[in-house]
Amino acid sequence: MQFRDYYETLGVARGATAEEIKRAYRRLARKYHPDVSKEPDAAERMKEINEAYAVLSDPEKRAAYDRLAAGHRAGEEFHPPPGWDAGFEFSARDFGPEAFEFSDFFSELFGRMGARAGMHRGDHYAKILLDLEDAYRGATRQVTLRVPHLDPHGRLASAARTLEVRIPQGVREGQILRLAGQAPSGDLLLEVQFRPDPRYRADGRDVHLTLPVAPWEAALGAVVPVHYPGGQLNVRIPPGAQSGRALRVRGKGIPSQPPGDLYLHIQVVVPPADRARVRELYEALARETAFDARRQWSEQHR
Repeated sequence: MQFRDYYETLGVARGATAEEIKRAYRRLARKYHPDVSKEPDAAERMKEINEAYAVLSDPEKRAAYDRLAAGHRAGEEFHPPPGWDAGFEFSARDFGPEAFEFSDFFSELFGRMGARAGMHRGDHYAKILLDLEDAYRGATRQVTLRVPHLDPHGRLASAARTLEVRIPQGVREGQILRLAGQAPSGDLLLEVQFRPDPRYRADGRDVHLTLPVAPWEAALGAVVPVHYPGGQLNVRIPPGAQSGRALRVRGKGIPSQPPGDLYLHIQVVVPPADRARVRELYEALARETAFDARRQWSEQHR
């Protein structure tokens, strides 16, 4: 997917006022509207102009886009990072019929914003980032949301409000927490997303983690301690375990009825031969086992 520079599309500066954005849109619409334009690419250009204006004329979407756009150029390969729009408060609103013809870039960022499950006019929506540990224990967290708006001069500004939110045990990624009466004329819907963590990954109620093991633990079997979001447990590694094998620990995923499972993906970690004695042991192992790690490859390519 290619990044789209909406400011470049409308020919306005990043600090442009709402009135400057509106004027630029009207000027370009007069030039490229298919009903009046003689430009060969008028229809396609008008779609791009409508898309840019749909974002930059809306303080909520513009503020989120500005955070995302920092450091990116039009046309470069782009994928939005997880949680890019977390902490922004959006109001419920529908896009016009032309939004169905907008780009994949627009759809990826904003396409589902007006169609959240259970969201009604007057409601507000925000995405919040939680630690996976919160889903195991439950918690009360302070959540600060940015509420974008236009200042008296038509420039983009934002206010912040902080809420105390009770996180129920067993909350899942994608789950909506409804805070009644916390929007000006409706409810505030908070969509849960877990912070990226190099150790853990949630998949519904199941949790996955990579478990490093030493070669002798994998070859001989062992009982090893495992730290996971719910605490610590001891896990038996079966003899002959290979990298990539997944061990399933039932009921140790995210708590629920029934609870999810914990999947431990084995990764055999080889110690470096950085001492003479260790090198001797590796050489002896090579002589004694005559092990061919690529035997299966060789047989497949005969």
